[in-house]
Amino acid sequence: MKVSVETLFTTALGLQAPWEVKQVELDTARRRIDFEVGFTQKKHSCSACGAQGQGIHDRVRRQWRHLDFFQFEAWLHAEVPRIKCGACGKVSQVPVPWAREGSGFTLLFEALGLSLCRQLPVAQAAGLLRINAKRLWRRIVHYVAAARAQDDMRGVRQIGIDETSVKKGHAYLSVVHDLQAKRLLFACPGRDQAAVAAFAQDLLAHGGDPAAVEHVCMDMSAAYTRGVGQALPAAAISFDRFHVVALANEAMDAVRRQELRTHPAAVRQALGDEHRKALKGLLWGMRKNPEGWSRQQAQAMHGLQRSNLKSARAWRLKQSLRQVYAEAAASNCAEQAAAALRAWLSWARRCRLEPFKRLAKTLSERFDAVVRGMLDGRSNAYVEAMNGLLQQTKTAARGFRTVENFIAIAYLRMSKLKHLPDNPLVAATPLSLGHSPHRLPGPVPLKTT
Repeated sequence: MKVSVETLFTTALGLQAPWEVKQVELDTARRRIDFEVGFTQKKHSCSACGAQGQGIHDRVRRQWRHLDFFQFEAWLHAEVPRIKCGACGKVSQVPVPWAREGSGFTLLFEALGLSLCRQLPVAQAAGLLRINAKRLWRRIVHYVAAARAQDDMRGVRQIGIDETSVKKGHAYLSVVHDLQAKRLLFACPGRDQAAVAAFAQDLLAHGGDPAAVEHVCMDMSAAYTRGVGQALPAAAISFDRFHVVALANEAMDAVRRQELRTHPAAVRQALGDEHRKALKGLLWGMRKNPEGWSRQQAQAMHGLQRSNLKSARAWRLKQSLRQVYAEAAASNCAEQAAAALRAWLSWARRCRLEPFKRLAKTLSERFDAVVRGMLDGRSNAYVEAMNGLLQQTKTAARGFRTVENFIAIAYLRMSKLKHLPDNPLVAATPLSLGHSPHRLPGPVPLKTT
């Protein structure tokens, strides 16, 4: 049986009555294929009130970019009818089944763009699709907002709160992670207690209960602490190990810098004659664990440990705090962890190093939450990993221009949203062993449910 080209492409595009392909034009020079789609009915229901059998008032010509056919850029064109309803008196356009209202792309083309942006930088994905990156950003924001509106947060019990920089300067976001589902829950500009209150409102809007949140892992921000106390009243706070050790590193660096300014000769004498290279080795050696030292760093650190420098004492304090955390994680005993931390705080108070004395005061004021953070290794590790993923997302979203765009791409990549369009190039069912792994999936209908 002979099948016309128009009928073939009507089936390939997944069109159903009253829509069908009327004409196909192939331009090999421009590597483009155009499909003229017709509407075969003379009457249709009103899209405003649903009244049946309404006459066509006029037609509006529109076009949409579709997935490539045979490596040719594909476009759909249609004279879309408008219905003048005798029941409600309104003139409304018949919705097309292959595209959103107001969009210049088909649903499948937009779905492919979202799938690419999950793996590639947005600018690179736009280049592959041969469209302007701004148009792709608008689709990301639209679909992420629609998917988040259907997101379910009823099971949220353990969260991590962190901050991340957006752009140069003092532009920051507050981000909230679900530590059990391992996904990004919420992000908003700012890093104060208002951000925690905004998360509580967003949690309520998605079926969650702020009073049901049992555990919050975060840094020692006073603003976040106040926000949690007000918006998440039942939550126990634990301070993230990563941030506590980072504070110890900052205290150690402060001691080293001050000693280099006030006693440079003593530092050079302790490190040997080639003090310029040794100073660089000292800088990085003090920040690394011994197993990660290079030869130059090991020589500088051995010289430091044989000296009576304050920097040597600062490094031992920092390393001792790391050991306290390691032993707490191994024992998983709150009493042992608390005793070890008290011993370290006593040493830090008596060390005659002002940065560590200030750190000891800070940790003492938040003692219970610090101990909880020592025992909660899962939360600590995940908060660190999520912060790294956010920085990768920022790199991939280069040129995002607005904070709204950055938040949208972060949700797309890290929120595990369930109501986003599926990748149209992925087979609906796994290929069987009898099929070639290089076989492409069959035609995907344009009409969606």
